[in-house]
Amino acid sequence: MGLIVLYWLLVIVMVVGVIGAILPGIPGSSLILAAVVIWGLVTGFSNLALALGVAIVVWLLSIGIDFLAGYWGAQRFGASSWGQWGAAIGLLLGFFGLLPALPFGGPIIGIFFGPFVGAIAGEFLYRRELEFFPRLKLSFQAGVGIVVGSIVGRIIHALLAIGAIVVFIVTTWPAGFSVS
Repeated sequence: MGLIVLYWLLVIVMVVGVIGAILPGIPGSSLILAAVVIWGLVTGFSNLALALGVAIVVWLLSIGIDFLAGYWGAQRFGASSWGQWGAAIGLLLGFFGLLPALPFGGPIIGIFFGPFVGAIAGEFLYRRELEFFPRLKLSFQAGVGIVVGSIVGRIIHALLAIGAIVVFIVTTWPAGFSVS
């Protein structure tokens, strides 16, 4: 009975991991991988090779997806490296609640708002040769591009996380209920 409870608790941890794939600040694929490893430690890793392999691949892919998606969005909307650095700095400032415009909402709002503001600021500093309104327009486009890229990356990350959970459940289902 204890293993069944542990099994479902680990599945719940994995679902929190899917939420973390969407919301920054929660270690999405890391939670899924940790849950698979815990189940493996408890069951001696029997019938877990595929689920563990998929969880590791999803974890590795998730590391690069956020970066590549943000980079793709930045490039697609014409952001320079200044805009990308601004987004990264804005992400950190937003996460730690250091943006002066965000006295409310905490890290979740800051994580979404910070990269947008940071990309705009970085791009605005980079495009000094332009007059104010064209400069502002390009800066805003860069901010939108980075946010769009991040959203696309989060969707891909969530789909991969769901896939890892499905593989885990399909490959461990009998083991989760046949042990008493």
